[in-house]
Amino acid sequence: MPISPSVDLSFLDGPTVAFVAVCIVALLGLLLVLAWLQQRDARELAWWGAAYLIGASSLALWGAPRPWFTVPREVPFAIIFVACGMIWNGVRLFRGRPLLPISAFAGAVVWLALCQLPVFSEGSPARIGLGVLVVSVYTFFIAFELSRERRKSLQSRTAAVVVPCLYAAVFLMPLAMRAFTPEVIAASWLTVFALETILYAVGTAFIVLLMVKDHHVGYYRHAAATDFLTGLLNRRAFLENALRLCAHQADSSGPVTLLMFDLDHFKSINDHFGHAVGDEVLRVFAQVARRSTRANDIIGRIGGEEFAAIIPEPMEVGARIAERIRAGFEAAATEVAGQPLHATVSIGAATSYELVTNIDALIARADVALYRAKGAGRNRLRAADAESANERARLIGAVGGQGSKLGRLLRRENAA
Repeated sequence: MPISPSVDLSFLDGPTVAFVAVCIVALLGLLLVLAWLQQRDARELAWWGAAYLIGASSLALWGAPRPWFTVPREVPFAIIFVACGMIWNGVRLFRGRPLLPISAFAGAVVWLALCQLPVFSEGSPARIGLGVLVVSVYTFFIAFELSRERRKSLQSRTAAVVVPCLYAAVFLMPLAMRAFTPEVIAASWLTVFALETILYAVGTAFIVLLMVKDHHVGYYRHAAATDFLTGLLNRRAFLENALRLCAHQADSSGPVTLLMFDLDHFKSINDHFGHAVGDEVLRVFAQVARRSTRANDIIGRIGGEEFAAIIPEPMEVGARIAERIRAGFEAAATEVAGQPLHATVSIGAATSYELVTNIDALIARADVALYRAKGAGRNRLRAADAESANERARLIGAVGGQGSKLGRLLRRENAA
């Protein structure tokens, strides 16, 4: 809807507002550059800070008195388009994608080349449309990069929506005003643009800093919970996640099965082939275990050549998963790093149908079964003695009643 011609923006002094905008954008650019100097691995901050500084120089050229600067009117727009390209490249860096430096200048080059044609003369609808097109293309690519592999945090979800919207609004609205609003508003478009730029610069600076902080907090949290060699959960993270799974299963009267894995003759592998080959064997096992388990199964490296997995299922399902891992590793470790190893793994399993508040007790039961597997010749699975028919009968009697979900589950397994 057209804006009423009675709207008066004369109370805003255009040059003063433009000067304030230049100062704010330049200071925020310096803030981002300083943040990068303190955190050199966050290179996106350097690109965003440089984009802000370039944008401030463009605003300065726009707002400077004519006798001082006599640059062609298309040059400030070209500088803005360079800043757009740098923001896009910064977002690509943030998402771990390679830089496209040429793209930072592509919009400006196209703009300057086409503005030499008579059809794109200053103030013409064709020039306005060209500016809208260039900004829209950069906006689309920024939104696309921000939406790729979107993180689960509130900051990143907000940035993926808010930043492109603010970005498009600040650059497209003044162009639309010049084309479609009454003359009194169109005459003040530079003032409105300066005000928009202030709001945009402040808002996006806070958002991008939150994005970077969120990214690094997530990175360090993941690093603290992950075994650096195998990429599986480390011991502490495994135990914490295992207890949460046990509590969840207890709420729904479901069993949990703990699997303990120990790579057979691993010390001999290190002694004969070296620790580099031993490390590769650990990585091969981790890959096999990850492929053989499901999304809701939890697996981690407990220490050395010992691994553990906890599965929200009864023993029979846990045994199938354990056998899948055992057979998969036996096939994958026939030759590792060019060495004929024929590595294997022994597995112990223990199941609990009650609330597990002390995971160490369940691990101890599975560990006893693991040593039975090793004593029986290795490369096999053994279940804990507690999974005897008498123990299962006791559990059925304890839960009792035909309506008990756990009782029905145990009876079905006994019948099988």
